[in-house]
Amino acid sequence: MSVFDQSEQGQKAWSLPTSEDAFEVFSPDENLKRKSEVKLPEISEINLTRHFNFLAKRNMGIDTHFYPLGSCTMKLNPRINETAAQLPGFQRTHPLAPDQEVQGNLELMWELTELLADAGGFSAGTLSPNSGAQGEFCGIQMIKAYHESRNEDRDEILVPDNAHGTNPATASMAGYKIVTIKTGPNGDMNLEDLRKHTSSKTAGLMLTNPNTLGLFSPNIQEISKIVHAAGGLLYYDGANLNPILYVVRPGDMGFDVMHINLHKTFSTPHGGGGPGSGPVLCNDKLKAFLPLPKVEKTENGYRRIEEDKNSIGRICTFNGNFAVYLRAYLYFKMHGKYGLRKIAEMAVLNANYLKHHFARLFKVPYPQPCMHEFVVQADRFLDKGIKAQDLAKRMLDYGYHPPTTYFPLIVKECLLVEPTESESKKTLDHFIEAIEAICRECEESPELVKEAPHTKPITRVDEVRANRSPKLRH
Repeated sequence: MSVFDQSEQGQKAWSLPTSEDAFEVFSPDENLKRKSEVKLPEISEINLTRHFNFLAKRNMGIDTHFYPLGSCTMKLNPRINETAAQLPGFQRTHPLAPDQEVQGNLELMWELTELLADAGGFSAGTLSPNSGAQGEFCGIQMIKAYHESRNEDRDEILVPDNAHGTNPATASMAGYKIVTIKTGPNGDMNLEDLRKHTSSKTAGLMLTNPNTLGLFSPNIQEISKIVHAAGGLLYYDGANLNPILYVVRPGDMGFDVMHINLHKTFSTPHGGGGPGSGPVLCNDKLKAFLPLPKVEKTENGYRRIEEDKNSIGRICTFNGNFAVYLRAYLYFKMHGKYGLRKIAEMAVLNANYLKHHFARLFKVPYPQPCMHEFVVQADRFLDKGIKAQDLAKRMLDYGYHPPTTYFPLIVKECLLVEPTESESKKTLDHFIEAIEAICRECEESPELVKEAPHTKPITRVDEVRANRSPKLRH
């Protein structure tokens, strides 16, 4: 009998069992039943709608406010990406479906890997990692597998003192000792310190270029020669790829492996515990060690390779975060190489525009042109008891999400500002005016700034006390 049989017999045969047939109906004891009606508030639909919209407007996000959050690239996520990710043919795909039934999905994964590899200057890659941090761990494990395959005893990873915090954490998780390399007075890596600490024990160097100070290293090829001459490999932290996309490629700089934070460069949702994605790309040296599964193009279509003796194994369940791949793929297709390069150039232009104006208000420790982000030393008002965090909290009252505060750690009272390419000159000018107004307040009404924010549901929090005596509730 067909499940689509609409006859009386068919409907009877396929009807669901009654509750009595399926299970015993729960009947609470009489003493548990209410003796009076529930006094629920009565409210009209329009007032309820306005109430929840009012609450939603209290949130600060890229859709509602300028969000100059350095190191996270809070850029626009085009709505067309979200629409495509919700198409039933993609959304309802089961991860265990046979390859022949998901050829479209596998083709998209294969092509996106090729596009990302080309953008990075590499020959192969994987989409598996579910975050940038997981991508880092994957890449470092590949470096470890490479040295082990050559019977080399290397137990040190070099990490700059201005690195993202995930770099030393990742290397440590992989079992490596961390060797810190100092930053020179110009904001670039100190080459003498690099030479001093590079040895036969060096497995690799983890580096992002431009670095977290927003500066592109003019010495990157010399850095590559130093590490490679010692037998080490270069790992590229792809968090700062956005300003150099299709201008210069990490693989051409001398890097052997990298991860890409898709939310930072390819307009997918930010991680925040999920969703996230951190594809890993590599050269021929490390190709054999890529994690499983691998998508391969054959004469008969696409297939997943589930076994490979050289692979580091699985880095996540199934195939990674397909919905995020889809968004990044569409972003790639909409803009193309020249469009993505234009986006990179606009990110650099916006950052330098802000940096020029901020230099009138704060000390800029590295005055040379920056890439997508820049740092300022916000210690101008310390004599009035005003720190960088006070300035950041006051920005909330003006309707701006603060930039990253106190990172990188090597800059005193640091503010790391990144406007992205998404913002107009008008928005940037309004932001500059707000910072100028806050600086005037620091001179005229310092207590106003020190007690900020004043307009948010939660105002000034005693952060020291909160960390020392947290009140945890389920």
